[in-house]
Formats: sequence, structure tokens, C-alpha cells
Amino acid sequence: MGKLTGKVAIVTGASRGIGQQIAELFASEGAKVVCGARTLNEGEHRMLEGSLSRTVELIRGNGGEAIAVTADVSSEAECIALVQSARKAYGPIDILVNNAALNYYQPTATYPTNRWVRCFAINVHAPFILAKAVLTDMIPRRSGAIVNVGSIAGEVAIMGIYSASKFGLRGLSDSVRREVRSFNISVSLIEPGLVRSSMNPAHGDNLPPPDIVADAIVSAIAHPRRARIVPWTNQIGAFLVNVFPWLSDLVFGHPRVQERMNRDSRATSSK
Repeated sequence: MGKLTGKVAIVTGASRGIGQQIAELFASEGAKVVCGARTLNEGEHRMLEGSLSRTVELIRGNGGEAIAVTADVSSEAECIALVQSARKAYGPIDILVNNAALNYYQPTATYPTNRWVRCFAINVHAPFILAKAVLTDMIPRRSGAIVNVGSIAGEVAIMGIYSASKFGLRGLSDSVRREVRSFNISVSLIEPGLVRSSMNPAHGDNLPPPDIVADAIVSAIAHPRRARIVPWTNQIGAFLVNVFPWLSDLVFGHPRVQERMNRDSRATSSK
């Protein structure tokens, strides 16, 4: 018996990277996994590479149970349709993992307004809509788990609009957790630093693997906690930034530091 045997779980952004790892681990622990992503097959841009159908094939090939549901979570209607498809396939939802995110980096002075709208639609609005939808299953049953995948950028404001959205997700996680605590529903925030994926191409393989995030999520469902930064070494940086904000302003406000933090955006745009 796995840790999640018989549970129905929705995982957004399940076509690649962290989301794919989460979906595969959930299935190996016995969950029925509803894998959501914007496209079913390979993305048209390297930033979007991944295959939702491939994730499901891998799960089923290993004896797990999963379905693929295409959904652009920037659309409220598609978020609701994702939850409805999950219910139709497997029944009431036990677990929601809000993993899908947009991490387009660019200085605020040149950040396109339409990107701002889409960033918040995916990183903050979608988790709200999806949580609202699954809570109609969880509250009457007085059980359930919601896990939001945030970022160290939600603790340390160094990535412009992306940081702003992840700070928003942190606030949403805290408030919803307090609202549903009496219903025995857990709401956890997992905040990764940089991990190995196509979203961080400039670092190559010199980053922790995405399965550390998946492991942290399963742990948070089994043993609920408010928030967890992974890998643990990033906790040191978050602590220092919060204790010494003036020093953080000096360091992260330096032109060379800002230039380096934008390198992922330039590397991704060139592919």
C-alpha cells in the first residue's frame, strides 16, 4: 500500500520537470492522478517543451492510474473544466497540487503589461480558482490536501514580477490554510530554489533534480506543514534576507547582480 493509495489527485503543469516528477511519484504511491497541462504533446517552443501524454504513458507503463486533461490554467473556465473532468473520471478530489507557473523574468521598467496579467493569472489566480473548486469536495468530507508550489522568489524579492506573484501565492496559501484548518484540510506551500529543468537552461545540470520537490510534496501531504523551502540550503539565504533587508538591498541592487539574475531570461529567449 502506497502513502496515497486510493486518493484522487490533480497536478497542474504535469507535462515536464517538477510537475511530471510529482505526477509519477503520486502514481507510484497509489494515487489516481489527473495530469493537467496546456498542451497534450510537445510544445511549440523550448520553454514549453514537454508531453502530457508521455507523462500518462510512463505512469500507466509502471502500473499506475492516470489521465491527461489539457487545460490552460490562465483561463478560469478551463480550470473549472479540469476539476470537472477529474471528478467525472475518478470522483471527489482528495489532493490538489498547483504546480503550473510562468517564470518570465524581465526588469519592471520594460515588462510587458500583457505578461504581467498572464503571470498573475497562472501563478495566483489559477491556484485560487482551483482551490475554490476542489474545496466543494473537501469541506463536506472534512479531509483533503492542497499544495501550492511557490518559489524561493516568494521569500526573496529578486525576480521582479515573478517574485510579486509568488509572494501573492504565499499570502493565498496562508489565508486559505487558516480558513479550512477546522475542516481537517491541509494547505502547504513548497518553495523550491533553482532546480534542473528547461526553465533554467543557463545552469545546465548544475542544479538539484526536480524530484526533491516531488518528495517534499508527498511529505507535506503525509505530515502537513505550513511551508518548506527546498533544498534546505536555500533556507539560509531566505533567513538572511529577512533579517538583514538593508544588506539585501545593497547586494541585490548592484547592477552586476541584476545582470546575472536576468541571464536565464536571455538564455531562454535565444532558444
